[in-house]
Amino acid sequence: MSRRTYHDPLHGAIRLDRNDPDEALVIDLIDTPPFQRLRRIRQLGPAFLTFHGAESSRFTHSLGVLYLARLALQHLERQEPQLAEQRGVLFAAALLHDVGHAPLSHTGEEMYGLRHESWSGRLIREHPGLRERLDANHPGRADLVADLLEHGRGPLPAIEALVSSQLDCDRLDYLLRDSYSTGTSYGQLDLQRILAALTLAPDGQLAIHPKGLMAVEHYLVVRQLMYRSVYNHRLNVVCNWLLRSAIATARRLGPGQVWADETMAIWLWRPSQLTIPSFLANDDLRTGYHLSRWREDGPSELADPCRRLLDRDLPRASDVSELEPAERLELLAEARHLTHRAGLVAESCCGLHQRESRGYHIYKRGLRLWDGERLQALEQRSALVASLAQPQEMAWLIHPAAVSEELRARITYRRNGSAT
Repeated sequence: MSRRTYHDPLHGAIRLDRNDPDEALVIDLIDTPPFQRLRRIRQLGPAFLTFHGAESSRFTHSLGVLYLARLALQHLERQEPQLAEQRGVLFAAALLHDVGHAPLSHTGEEMYGLRHESWSGRLIREHPGLRERLDANHPGRADLVADLLEHGRGPLPAIEALVSSQLDCDRLDYLLRDSYSTGTSYGQLDLQRILAALTLAPDGQLAIHPKGLMAVEHYLVVRQLMYRSVYNHRLNVVCNWLLRSAIATARRLGPGQVWADETMAIWLWRPSQLTIPSFLANDDLRTGYHLSRWREDGPSELADPCRRLLDRDLPRASDVSELEPAERLELLAEARHLTHRAGLVAESCCGLHQRESRGYHIYKRGLRLWDGERLQALEQRSALVASLAQPQEMAWLIHPAAVSEELRARITYRRNGSAT
């Protein structure tokens, strides 16, 4: 068939036509095993344990990013026809930007210690199915796409920004899609107004027309709210911590005490030997199967976090963000003491998760306004955006339910003491 349609829950019909060479390339890339693997990688990792609808895949998200990149480019081509020459590079980069994700997406990166950007670049350069299709009619295009995804270097500044910036097609799609799948209402964007406001500054960089300022401010606030309410949700933090704990324990105990098939053995104990086939062989299904096996017949210190995850018998998490770092560590020691006193293994159910976040990064491809006469940094025009650039620290103390009451009383005491 010369045409193909993907019916997307957010964007409606995403139609591709083989009579268009760049869309034909996209169809061929979709049909490769590396891209089909993304059907088996959850977009939000273990967030389905918190938000029961969070079951969408990286496959679905990647098609959405392609759709938005095509819309954005159609709009920008009217201002700069030269951009049309890079359609194939942009479409391939938008589609393949997540092809190097580990199982459970960003959680998997932390569990296994990988960067998906690096693996996306490597797959594009080394997997025959991807490289041959990309280079078939344009030799060297595979390297262009790989450099764009791995290093942010593209043929034109605007193409780079559509793939990776603080207002790229990836972020626009995942905010909409994650809000939809988690049932939250924070992720609603004025997408049409944002796309219509995209323009090109005199230096060729992507910019925003002032008429889109409020829509972009709203987008940045939405992103901040989604991080607070979904990505850094208390239970999501606990699930991510448990997964990291399980993998770290399996690695520490080693092959003498932990069963793993050959693929997982490479991922756990010989990561320097990861090849393209062994990388692609691991997905949510294989990782999930090993968690099930370890729950059944693994050593107790590995079986326990696996059981907690699979049965959703989760530890608790208490917010200690307001406390000083030294106080947080003291509370972690107290939590471990209380846990031992309760007859539990503290190492498997006590931890401290700390992270600093910003809603907007001024020095990471910061956005600019351009009205045809004046070029201005977004944060200079918007006090709201300037406030989002201030760092916010998040800290969660993870502990078993059995010690919650006493531990939270101690946290309250310290918090009140810090306030006086």
